[in-house]
Amino acid sequence: MIKHKQQQSQPSGESGFTIIESLVALLVVAILLTAIAPVIVLATATRVQSRRVELATQAAKTFIDGIRTGAITAPSTVIDGTLAPPGSGAAARRLSNVAAIPATPTTPLIPGVTGRPQDYLINTTNMPAPTSATDLTSLYCVNKNGQLNPPGCSSTSTDNSFYIQGGKITGTADSYRLGIRVYRADVTSADFPLTASTVNGPKNTQTPFTGGLGSRKAPLIEMTTDIGNSTTTFQALCQRLGTATNQTCQ
Repeated sequence: MIKHKQQQSQPSGESGFTIIESLVALLVVAILLTAIAPVIVLATATRVQSRRVELATQAAKTFIDGIRTGAITAPSTVIDGTLAPPGSGAAARRLSNVAAIPATPTTPLIPGVTGRPQDYLINTTNMPAPTSATDLTSLYCVNKNGQLNPPGCSSTSTDNSFYIQGGKITGTADSYRLGIRVYRADVTSADFPLTASTVNGPKNTQTPFTGGLGSRKAPLIEMTTDIGNSTTTFQALCQRLGTATNQTCQ
């Protein structure tokens, strides 16, 4: 009589996850990704915006250097830099109501301070922001290679990274205060008018920290600088900065 051996199945040790276990693992991963997704998006957007502001700053510095060396044609736009007179109603020139210090037998009278910083220092708020796409013809273009081109940008060009708005706020032909704004080049006709900081309003520039794509309408950089030469006089500098009491520079 032939006896057949019954082979008992032995565990192979290579059994995989069951369908239920796989579904639970996928659910856990999905929950974790949902929890950290906003942090990833915020970090990515902030990194992109920070890089954008950094490149805009470099473009502004290149623009200033080009103007000073004559490699870039100075803007022909001249902005009215007249300061408001002191004590004009709600726009009264106030700093912090610093009272005058009376004279003594050993010290002279020290006048008080009555004025706001924006009344003493002419800034980019004196330069109107672009109001329509036709204003691009007066802006400087910075292409994706970092090359700065003469005024005459096009809103349909895909080669530009930034638009630079420049204007002579006040001064003479070769000694003046230069206002600069750097805008993103992905603005469309629907984005106009663009925005800028105002005299009595908040500073309206983009910040490196953002939770989204950032505002295309607001400038990345707003700044002013003095353009002068070896023959610049104190009177010319005083005119560019503005006088505290609207008196003539002395």
